[in-house]
Amino acid sequence: LVGSEMCIRDRFTAKNLNKEDISNDIFAEKDLTVLNVWGTFCGPCINEMPELASWSKEMPENVQIIGLVADISGDTDEQHIDLAKKIMEQSSGEFTNIIPGVDFVPLLSNVVGVPTTYFINKEGKIVGKPIVGAQVPKYKAFVEEYLKSLE
Repeated sequence: LVGSEMCIRDRFTAKNLNKEDISNDIFAEKDLTVLNVWGTFCGPCINEMPELASWSKEMPENVQIIGLVADISGDTDEQHIDLAKKIMEQSSGEFTNIIPGVDFVPLLSNVVGVPTTYFINKEGKIVGKPIVGAQVPKYKAFVEEYLKSLE
């Protein structure tokens, strides 16, 4: 699990905030996924959510953003699930947020602070370096550069 070879588990299952099943297939749907690891306790995470929400609506067709809510402990943690839903509603965020299960432990153990944003290709491999901190302009610049490399 080092650098660009780090990979989200080849196969994983998890739930979104509505407790619907999702799997690693979610990454195969787009050329690039912006995976924003955030926490319901994190001021900078919450403050960047409206900007992420509006960006998610204007992204190119082959790019998506997905949130991973680091401080939800499983799909029975109603307190944090409800808080995450409320934060998403208040910011008009309509993108998928994942409740991290055991499959995300390796990824989360590398997160030094939230928000941390990863970029994942359609094979589920992390590309580039993660960006730590609320830096939406940097996320956008990475996405633009990555898409140019696909042309």
